[in-house]
Amino acid sequence: MHAESSASCSPRPRPRPARISFSTVKLPVLEPRPPVSSSPYLASSSSFFSRVSRKKKNDESQNPVQNVVRSAENLLQNAWARWGPDEKKVEEFFNKFLLGHRERWENRFLSGAAICSTSLALADNRDYKRPEKIAADRLPGGGQGSSRKGLSVPAGAEDEERVLISEILIQDKDGQDLEDAELLATVRCALKACKPNFALTTSEVQEDVHRIIDTGFFASCMPTAEDTRDGVRLIFKVESNQELKGLVCNGANVLPTRVVQDAFHDEYGKVVNIQRLNKVLDTLNGWYRDRGLFGQVTDVEILSDGIIRVQVAEAEVHNINIRFLDRKTGEPTTGKTQPETLLRQLTTKKGQVYSLQQGRRDVETVFTMGIMEDVNLVPQPAGDTGMVDLTMNVVERVTGGFSAGGGLSGNGITNGALSGLVGSFAYSHRNAFGRNQKLNISLERGQVDSMFRVNYTDPWIEGDDKRTSRSINIQNSRSPGTIVHGIRRDAPSSVPVHGGVTIGRLMAGVDYSRPLRPKWSGTAGINFQRAGARDDHGQPKVVDFYGGPLTFSGRAYDDMLVAKLEIVYTDSGDNGSSQLVFNTEQGLPIAADWLFFNRINVRARQGLRIGPMRCIASFSGGSVIGDLAPHEAFPIGGTNSVRGYDEGAVGSGRSCIVASGEISLPLVGPVEGAVFADYGGDLRSGKTVPGDPAGQRFKPGSGYGYGAGLRVDSPLGPLRLEYAFNDQHARRFHFGIGYRN
Repeated sequence: MHAESSASCSPRPRPRPARISFSTVKLPVLEPRPPVSSSPYLASSSSFFSRVSRKKKNDESQNPVQNVVRSAENLLQNAWARWGPDEKKVEEFFNKFLLGHRERWENRFLSGAAICSTSLALADNRDYKRPEKIAADRLPGGGQGSSRKGLSVPAGAEDEERVLISEILIQDKDGQDLEDAELLATVRCALKACKPNFALTTSEVQEDVHRIIDTGFFASCMPTAEDTRDGVRLIFKVESNQELKGLVCNGANVLPTRVVQDAFHDEYGKVVNIQRLNKVLDTLNGWYRDRGLFGQVTDVEILSDGIIRVQVAEAEVHNINIRFLDRKTGEPTTGKTQPETLLRQLTTKKGQVYSLQQGRRDVETVFTMGIMEDVNLVPQPAGDTGMVDLTMNVVERVTGGFSAGGGLSGNGITNGALSGLVGSFAYSHRNAFGRNQKLNISLERGQVDSMFRVNYTDPWIEGDDKRTSRSINIQNSRSPGTIVHGIRRDAPSSVPVHGGVTIGRLMAGVDYSRPLRPKWSGTAGINFQRAGARDDHGQPKVVDFYGGPLTFSGRAYDDMLVAKLEIVYTDSGDNGSSQLVFNTEQGLPIAADWLFFNRINVRARQGLRIGPMRCIASFSGGSVIGDLAPHEAFPIGGTNSVRGYDEGAVGSGRSCIVASGEISLPLVGPVEGAVFADYGGDLRSGKTVPGDPAGQRFKPGSGYGYGAGLRVDSPLGPLRLEYAFNDQHARRFHFGIGYRN
């Protein structure tokens, strides 16, 4: 089958996977015979014929090929003797001679005796510059339509000689014509230099051999040359890769079977193509890269029955070590934290395939424990095992100490002046017993407010595999009863704003928390409370300024044992965040005079970013069924409720709802501007609270507010300064820290 020089390149044949690594075809070098002349021109020219080894089949004098060779040699010798190194005249003489004797030579080739069998050496280890080609239409059997002109003889004696090729065949490895039309078209497209009726060099044939191999469809390509009565015939014997019939993947422990099958899906039943196979392997390696896993394809082999064997290497974790470093010198030291406390925080375990992403999450987890100043994870090869050793370097923080400070309580934010100023003193230990357990003892004291609190938290109970934490709390507090039992504006100025009522609480309890599933967490606990009212002198008080009761039982205090359950959902992303909190408390009447009730709270917030604009919608609501002390009613109004009203000025009831919408835009740096609108109401439940404290104070029971404000990002959270109007034509400033509840 002839490879036409004008054949167009058809679409790529069926892709087929083949060996990843294969041996380059090596062709033997045939050493040229010594030149017949000492002249450089003849030495260069005669080496062309020295690449053809001839086997004599008839008498040499009867062989037309030998006659042509002899005539050409004599011709060159005569031309050189006459014109010497003038190559231009030699070229003109030689071309004129060829044209004058072309017809006679052609007749002799066609009618002559049996010609000799020739073979052409097609490899040379030397790097040759590609010389210009002899015009095919000026040589015997020259091709038609060729655009190459003239004969240019190389200037250097080392330049390669050319052999005129009369025919090109493409065969399979057994010497039969290649029957697959698509593969045949691929070979034809790859042949850029080799064309019928062109004079070729060894390097040009080699380049086409490489082009055929580079198509990816062939495992080998062997070019050979033989003499025919029409001239030298060039044959490319190719061995195509097999068709993909099956797949075996070894060493893949974390790589899903479905990923491998999907990657090779389009290759089944097709001839294996190395180029396409490399893309498939990139897909598999990309799966590891996208997940930060230490794994890759290390070897691919196509077996004799068309089965591809893929070998995967995955670096498993051999060992994990904790190394403590000195805060000042950076040298290894002895740490106070028990290594097991850190190791159990890691999701990376021995025997797992190491993941960079998982390693980063582990570093963040250890850092957020709050007991480390610096954390980093270093993977290193575990000898020649093909596994990975991990070393976590940690620098411990100072574990505990005393602190003092001051601030403004909610009472101060509401009523101004100095009544809300508080001072605080605290002791904390972040890493008790080296197990990341937290101990906090704090005392706050103001003119009206006071609180003493002890909290001990174990973030992860030893022996628990669900990451359950335990928190023990003891608290004794006193706060003004302004929100529910404050006085009306028409009250005498001598009466304190909080109506001379302070609410005291003594609490002790334990809570257990744990993650339930991604983005969900839960808390369950039980605590005992004793809550009652006192006057400014610390004496028990059972009625307020307007004669309303201050406790449910009518005594100086109410006792209750409360079981609590809370479910929290949080989610955040580039386009916004969301939160949902459901809380229920159940009063257990263990004793006859203990309160029996059920309290439900629901809070939801949804944030959405639209370009630079951020929109936030929030909702909260709750209800109490059963025994209810007046100071436990839901207060409505204030900075975290309906802005434009004082704290609790809208109402206080057994039930409530509050809804809010807010739009903010960035202004300068960390400063944002915002507009907002709020609405809240007690659902007409104010009268069901013992003593109807909201009705006695002429609170409307529902209302709305709107306004604008500024937000400034800070380490404490957003600082909010707002100016709001309400539906009662009143206005006021609000200052808050953090997001609204």
